[in-house]
Amino acid sequence: MAHIHEKIDFTIAIFVVHDGKILLIHHRKLDKWLPIGGHIELDEDPEQAALREAKEESGLDVELLGERPPTTETGTRALIAPRFLDIHRINATHEHIGMVYWARPLLAEGHQTSQRDVPTSPILAAAEHHDIRWCSATELDALQPAMSNAVKWYCRKAIEEVQKPGYIA
Repeated sequence: MAHIHEKIDFTIAIFVVHDGKILLIHHRKLDKWLPIGGHIELDEDPEQAALREAKEESGLDVELLGERPPTTETGTRALIAPRFLDIHRINATHEHIGMVYWARPLLAEGHQTSQRDVPTSPILAAAEHHDIRWCSATELDALQPAMSNAVKWYCRKAIEEVQKPGYIA
């Protein structure tokens, strides 16, 4: 876990959507239901961090959704923009600047492009999480411990937008 400063860090949150459901973890240390995510390491960019965290925390390969400008050239690589940015307090002296991404599970090699062929059985990272599961928008209110209103909003927004036909991939 990279800490760039004792007062602030950059993090990513990946809201993975499949079949009208969002992938959530029950974080062991924080005792909260959250999307997968974590700190951006000093040797990676936000996209690399998001893909790494998704794999580490769920065992799934994902594709980040969003727009990448056509501006890559020598010395510059365009990145997929996060869908949202936020800043949230971790304790009295430390905050995280969060880059919020939407994502979908990647198709397994050799599979058809049908949604039914997406590998969607996440693997629990037992050292970090009590549980990992897919939740519909209506199931969010029944989670225990209760999920924060901010995280619920992101979950519902991700489900709503990613399900739209032709959503930016």
